Amino acid sequence: METARLARNPHDRWIGGVCSGIARWLGWNPDMVRIVYVLASILSAAFPGTFVYILLWILMPLEE
Repeated sequence: METARLARNPHDRWIGGVCSGIARWLGWNPDMVRIVYVLASILSAAFPGTFVYILLWILMPLEE
């Protein structure tokens, strides 16, 4: 079984495709990853979560 590469998903994205790409890489539901990410961001006063998302958006390659 081939494992998915960590990359942003351009076909299932709300903003940059970061959460969808992480979900595909982990084999999880994208909506579940989005909910967990939003909750983690809110509980960490939003700034670190926003910064990490922008950083991942820049660093993660776009899926081909």
